[in-house]
Amino acid sequence: MRNALIAASLLLAASTLSSCDSKPAEAEQKVRPVLSTIIKSVPVVSLQLPGTIEPRIETDLGFRVLGRVIARDVNVGDLVTKGQVVAAIDPLSLELAVRSARADLSNSQAQLTNASASEERQRALAESRSGSEAALESAEQAQKSAVASVAKAQANLAKAEEQLGYAQLKAEFDGVVTATSAEVGQVVSAGQTVLTVARPDVREAVIDIPEASLDGLKPGSPFEISLQLDPTIRVTGIVREIAPESEATTRTRRTKITLSNPPDAFRLGSIITASAVINAEPTVSLPSTAILMQDGKPNVWVIDTENATVSRKPVTLDSSFTDPDRVRILDGLKIGDHVAIAGVRHLTDGQKVKLTQENQL
Repeated sequence: MRNALIAASLLLAASTLSSCDSKPAEAEQKVRPVLSTIIKSVPVVSLQLPGTIEPRIETDLGFRVLGRVIARDVNVGDLVTKGQVVAAIDPLSLELAVRSARADLSNSQAQLTNASASEERQRALAESRSGSEAALESAEQAQKSAVASVAKAQANLAKAEEQLGYAQLKAEFDGVVTATSAEVGQVVSAGQTVLTVARPDVREAVIDIPEASLDGLKPGSPFEISLQLDPTIRVTGIVREIAPESEATTRTRRTKITLSNPPDAFRLGSIITASAVINAEPTVSLPSTAILMQDGKPNVWVIDTENATVSRKPVTLDSSFTDPDRVRILDGLKIGDHVAIAGVRHLTDGQKVKLTQENQL
């Protein structure tokens, strides 16, 4: 009986010691796997925006006088040369104005002939003492008035002939028709656009840049332009002009980029992608899940990769950053830090962790 009690006591003691030894072992084995990322500062901001190839020089052509269009000899895409007639209005009323002006000139010239003859007769009579000085002066005034009437009639005829020339619309330079705004039979007013002609040899890329992406952009900033149909066809360019005001609905600014020796594939109207690398201050951002709020202040878990432990570190966030899924870190982290980005509520200072995945930001 005594031997049985001794054996039971020894068995209980051994069981107790075994239980005590297992607790530290379990603590040592409690390693939490974490998803982490490596902090990497990005010193540039990349832009990729769609746009089109447009002419730098484009002119709206219209008649200088009112009339009904009787001919439009070109369509969109047609090539035109300087001085080529591209449209015409009915010249009848203008031709009648020329005829009327010519008739007025003939009448004025006839009156001048009569006035000159009368002035010569009155002068001869005055010299022979047979006429009065008053009659001579009256004849001289009539002759001067007739001269002025002839000059006026000549000016009116020149104006009428010039306006008759306006019945034909001519191209101002070699180019391509990019738009038509009037059809045959339509009555157009003076200055109304009939068609638009552009110079295809001077092309540029036109894009609309959001206001938020304008920091660092200025005239002279470089861009790389590629065709959307064939991105291997690309060319460099520099910003020529940025609109001073944003478009009211889209809050974007129209930006024009001068192209450097664009290939023929960059035709007017082609859809392009404009890419730019804009110098900016280095920034660090993290997923919102990496932030642990304690006492109303943001913190992150920084991982010591040598010891495989985590430590809590306060950080300063950029309150102006509006991305709902990410935060921008202003202070508290350095390049190369490993930061836990998931399960941050379940970590404690000095806890052992196992890196299950690493992403570079």
